[in-house]
Amino acid sequence: MAEQAQYEELARQLSAIGAVKRGMGRILPSDCPAGSAAVLTLLGQYGEMRMSRLAELLSVDMSVTSRHVAHVADRGWIERSPDPADKRSRILRLTPDGHEQLDELSRRTSRLLADRLSDWSDHEVGLLIHLMGRLRESFGDCRAAPQRPPQAPEAEAPEPTTRTPA
Repeated sequence: MAEQAQYEELARQLSAIGAVKRGMGRILPSDCPAGSAAVLTLLGQYGEMRMSRLAELLSVDMSVTSRHVAHVADRGWIERSPDPADKRSRILRLTPDGHEQLDELSRRTSRLLADRLSDWSDHEVGLLIHLMGRLRESFGDCRAAPQRPPQAPEAEAPEPTTRTPA
């Protein structure tokens, strides 16, 4: 098992991932913010779905999902059709323009990553992909009730600290 100092450094590094995400956000087209890109990506990955399923995959509230969906629908990137099984629900699917936009997002992201990781070996990139996937699996469904952190035995209770992870 890793040492406490390693977990603290990991927490700092994970906090710093925000800079990577912001860098990736800067390459998005001005009319396609991150939330819209996420909607297109998920529809491209999973195919048509109900808005409730999209909200689950985005791990956000339905009101947030509705705003993202309205944005991409207004641009003609998705269509919303009545669900034959439940007329109150809508089925979301990419349009041909949505597929083109998704392809453009993929090209931009791939170019950025290829540029920023140009000094990484194929093995290192593959290892990063593997480890990030494994980390995500270790956290499971982030929408589930939070697990309580393990408690240290009273005799070994850590002293309070003012350190922050980042």
